[in-house]
Amino acid sequence: MEATADLATPSSRPLSVRVSAETECADNSMAEEPMSPTGRGMEEMGICIVFVMGLGTPVNLPVFRAGIETELIARLPRLRSILVMDESTNDGKPRWVQTTVNVDDHIVVPTLDPAAVASDPEKAVEDYVASLSLLSMDRRRPLWEFHFLNFPTSEAASTVVLRLHHSIGDGMCITTLLVASSLSAADPARVPAMPPAPKRTGPIYQVPPRPPLSSGDYLALLAWVWSYFVLAWHTLVDMALIIATVMFLSDPQTLFMRAPDSKESLHRKRFVHRSLSFDDVKLIKTAMNCTINDVLAGVTSAALSRYYFRKSGDSNPKRICLRSFVLVDTRPVSTRQTYVTRVKTGNQLSSLICPFNIALQDDPLGYVREARRFMHRKKSSLEVLFTQVVGEFLVKNFGAKAGAFIFRRFLKHTTIILSNALGPVEHMTLCGHPVAFMAPSIYGQPQALTVHYYNYGSDIKVVMAVDEAHFPDCHRLLDDFSESIRIIKNAAALKMLKTSIHNSKTE
Repeated sequence: MEATADLATPSSRPLSVRVSAETECADNSMAEEPMSPTGRGMEEMGICIVFVMGLGTPVNLPVFRAGIETELIARLPRLRSILVMDESTNDGKPRWVQTTVNVDDHIVVPTLDPAAVASDPEKAVEDYVASLSLLSMDRRRPLWEFHFLNFPTSEAASTVVLRLHHSIGDGMCITTLLVASSLSAADPARVPAMPPAPKRTGPIYQVPPRPPLSSGDYLALLAWVWSYFVLAWHTLVDMALIIATVMFLSDPQTLFMRAPDSKESLHRKRFVHRSLSFDDVKLIKTAMNCTINDVLAGVTSAALSRYYFRKSGDSNPKRICLRSFVLVDTRPVSTRQTYVTRVKTGNQLSSLICPFNIALQDDPLGYVREARRFMHRKKSSLEVLFTQVVGEFLVKNFGAKAGAFIFRRFLKHTTIILSNALGPVEHMTLCGHPVAFMAPSIYGQPQALTVHYYNYGSDIKVVMAVDEAHFPDCHRLLDDFSESIRIIKNAAALKMLKTSIHNSKTE
């Protein structure tokens, strides 16, 4: 059965869930699972994931529906689970209880205005996805749904939108679920290839290995001991800044932030995206001898700077120090390749606060240099571990409401959310349909601007979730991202050329 809806009400009828007593009794350990502290925080804050995917062909709904049932739901138990409050405990801790799912209850095929679709299909998609950010999800059934927009846009023959509650899992969890349920477009006999494992195999906070005592290299041994002092000092400073941020320390008010007295519930999110060349990002990375994250943080600073000085008309090229809330996946990077066969459930996230500057740099590569310096500093701190441990402690001991309240204050005092997620390095076929692009984002966060980067194949998407009223010209901001990476790439190519000429002269 197809569910139909108009633009204003994508899910207009109440949908119920039938709890399977047979499933619970047969194997209660599999039928029930307590919700993690991070998941409880996401549940309390009402944060949801919106995963927009462009398809290379029109939607064949029966085929896609069968793929949802046999591939996606079968691999992730939380897609067939509902949230139930545990009344046996005083604080009513939620738990996941498996249920029988009718896939048709989770499929929405909206009826849109044909004239609006014909005149501007991209805007029709954007308007529809934006409308989802104001609609709550029916908690009597598993908290996910697929929306099918079966008309062509400039990038795809049709569009499918996966909306699900963040308590089910984080972006990497959903990515690996989609990849594990897909086939490579180049070779349908295997799943899509994921990026190779990075050189770093441990956590972001790493210290150099201890030199062997028998080597007699006392200078190296002293540097190793000193690295622990640096780690401890940076951790103490970051802990103090986190506490201060929760209590009183806030970024200066700029056009990127909401007014302090604005009400979050009244703001509709608009999700816009733009494709960038991943080869350009890798060229900048090579030229600057830095990481992909350094490049993307630098591009973000450059794009926001261009937007700010054009929008504000400020002729004084002063530096404005702001901070981004950076999401960090805490899963071991060495196990990334196993995700495609064994989906990691839940939310395994932490965060760090990374500063960035709004400034007009004479050298475009200066944005990347600053980002590299800031990010390198964060690698010699236990901030990521501290944030994760404290967050879980607050939820476990003071409840989800207290944890969500503190976390929301933490978010409201920073300017943007920034994240980078890795998708497959080749195109894939999901539920019998080739996927042209993937653009994930979130809503429910207090920031007026959220920036996600997501690489898929040879492209990397910059995906923004913006307050619609706050950023009516959000597509101009996307233009700034495109122009910034073009300028930085050209500067990096010139730097590499000069280096090559210099090396050839010295040989």
